[in-house]
Amino acid sequence: MEQRFGLTAEIYRAIVAIVDERTRSIRVLRKDFDRLAEAQARTEAALNRLAEAQARTGARMEELAAAQARTEARMEELAAAQARTEARMEELAAAQARTEEEFRKYREASEARFARIEAALDRLAEAQARTEEEFRKYREASEARFARIEAALDRLAEAQARTEERLNRLAEVLERLSAIVERLDSQVADLRGWQLELRYYQRVTAYFGPVLRKARAVPLTEIEDELEAKLSEREVLDLLELDLLVYGEPRKRPDLPPLWLAVEISGVIDSGDITRAIRRAGLLRRAGFLAIPAVAGVRATDWIKEQAFMDKVLLLEDGRAFFWEEALSSALAT
Repeated sequence: MEQRFGLTAEIYRAIVAIVDERTRSIRVLRKDFDRLAEAQARTEAALNRLAEAQARTGARMEELAAAQARTEARMEELAAAQARTEARMEELAAAQARTEEEFRKYREASEARFARIEAALDRLAEAQARTEEEFRKYREASEARFARIEAALDRLAEAQARTEERLNRLAEVLERLSAIVERLDSQVADLRGWQLELRYYQRVTAYFGPVLRKARAVPLTEIEDELEAKLSEREVLDLLELDLLVYGEPRKRPDLPPLWLAVEISGVIDSGDITRAIRRAGLLRRAGFLAIPAVAGVRATDWIKEQAFMDKVLLLEDGRAFFWEEALSSALAT
């Protein structure tokens, strides 16, 4: 009898058959196990999805619970507001009742006042009627008086016309007299100006001696040739109208050369005198002469003195000299 591994052939074949059958069973079990594993995986995935859905459902339920809580709180607020509204409506109803009562009382008082006003109006109407009657009588009397006044005014107007005619003739006479007086005043002023200019010309040393040594009046004709050589004809003619030209040496400044004073003379010194003196002194300087503007007269206002000081112009008021140092310094600086 044939043996394998110490077993008989029949036993060996039986064992092999058993092993083959077990192997086939194991293969079937393996396939089933794989199917079960896949099913388990699908089941676990479904469970995971169910868990996630459950989580979302729980969160949504929490949101719904919170919204429900807010809704309930809002309902409580609305209920409280409704209670307040009802209380306010009761207050308004009470106020309306008080208003109606007050209006009733006011209406009764107003009716009483209107009755008193109507009675007063009746009395006023009677008084107005009496006033109108009195006014009619007064108007008639006034018209009569106005007629008498108008007649008197007509007579006064005629007398006024005659008076105005005489006044017009008198005004014409006065105008002629005024023109004569103005001409006389102008002639007297000219005479006084000429007299003042002559006085300054004749007493040049006395008036200008405090500021100049060897002061003398110089006729413009002596320097006319120099003027015509440097200035235009119009400028020369302007200089020839200068009231007085004085020449001398500065008394307190022997170091300085002799100089000239362009002097404008007026009884009452004004701004025009200062302007002309400045202009004509400037023309002399353009012609080559060291010249200082000066104004002289009997009187100068404080305002004119201030202008002379500001413009550096020598001012002589009734023989007294002002602003000499300022005028000299300004002339030397130009």
